[in-house]
Amino acid sequence: MSYEFIAIFMFVTMMALLLTGQRVFGAIGFVAVVAALALWGDRGGYDLAFSSAIKLMKWYPLLTLPMFIFMGYVLSESKIADDLYKMFHVWMGGLRGGLAIGTIGLMVLISAMNGLSVAGMAIGATIALPELLKRNYDKRMVTGVIQAGSSLGILVPPSVVLVLYAMIARQPVGQLWLAGVIPGLMMATLFIIYIVIRCRISPELGPALSAEERDMPMREKLRLLRAGLLPVGIFAVMMIPFVNGWTSLVESSAVGAIAAFLAAVVKGRMTREVFETSVRQTLGITCMFMWIILAALAFGAVFDGLGAVKAIETLFTERLGLSPWMILILMQLSFILMGTFLDDTAMLVIVAPLYVPLVGALGFDLVWYGVLYTITCQIAYMTPPFGYNLFLMKAMAPPEITLRDIYGSILPFVLVMVLALVLVMIFPEIALWLPGTIYGN
Repeated sequence: MSYEFIAIFMFVTMMALLLTGQRVFGAIGFVAVVAALALWGDRGGYDLAFSSAIKLMKWYPLLTLPMFIFMGYVLSESKIADDLYKMFHVWMGGLRGGLAIGTIGLMVLISAMNGLSVAGMAIGATIALPELLKRNYDKRMVTGVIQAGSSLGILVPPSVVLVLYAMIARQPVGQLWLAGVIPGLMMATLFIIYIVIRCRISPELGPALSAEERDMPMREKLRLLRAGLLPVGIFAVMMIPFVNGWTSLVESSAVGAIAAFLAAVVKGRMTREVFETSVRQTLGITCMFMWIILAALAFGAVFDGLGAVKAIETLFTERLGLSPWMILILMQLSFILMGTFLDDTAMLVIVAPLYVPLVGALGFDLVWYGVLYTITCQIAYMTPPFGYNLFLMKAMAPPEITLRDIYGSILPFVLVMVLALVLVMIFPEIALWLPGTIYGN
């Protein structure tokens, strides 16, 4: 039996197990261990799994995961994030579509505090959605805004997905985070431009708040501004020392977690319930990611041993005669297809053993490709019929918002994201300029 056939058989078996509803790390790890034992026997198979576990335990930047997740849950559970929306409500409600624009701003800041799209979706659906509907915003407009804005969580630092990509692709986390800053802000800006133009053409989609709702003393407005900017201050306290080289990545994550905790204590919102929920959620998500990374490392090690990546490269470039750019575009299309039934983490660990080495062999920058992968995941999240975010939105939305409304709401935002993806592909400097400037590469 050829090694190429073994590699294909492993991949098909893994996909079949995933379709049965098995946990991602269980399906991938099972296939990796069984293949290792069958190919290299007891000693080789056990050594492969053991070395992958040790590699994971020795990867120092992995300590950032629980820190950033804890920070995000503290800010969410203590309702500090709610103050952000109140600030946007007062300061931007007078514009047509102003609250929708404020919701995008809220999502960007939540992304900068948490790094998970699910957190942005939960906060947007529970805080912003009821307020927007109450003020007669079009339901399709607001559901699209919340879904699109929440997707920024996996691109804007501290993105947890980029930490996983860094581990699997063996790239610096700091450079990947910096590479996601400008594309993430560009995408948020494009969302805002779309909202402004759409609400100017059809004012009924996003009516401005009445003068009575906006009428309050300037002192109260400034108080809300200070309260809403607290999360921004926490993010600045965390990131400025890291960007200037005063602290390491892990130290900055600890600073962010401590700053969020102290902010909740000072505001009197760090109750026992808030602390317990934040710790439990942090532990659960961190352990899940560690198991997934461990399974992905084991699976990737088997693929490396089989030489599957070289075989696929030969197939695409020599036998089929495809150019590097055609291969790259096919990869992106495959991500969109898989995103209709898998989340970003599952997609990454399934194809990373194949795609990441192949991208490097084709001569592309792996940091830049990490940004492309992440943007493509955002698009896949919202692509019908089975986009991940579509069903999250349906689960959290009120009954009057149907699945048809959710499907209809997302097309304009998907097109905006495709535009952002094309821009980053054509102009790699959009992603690579900031890490190159900071790190001097």
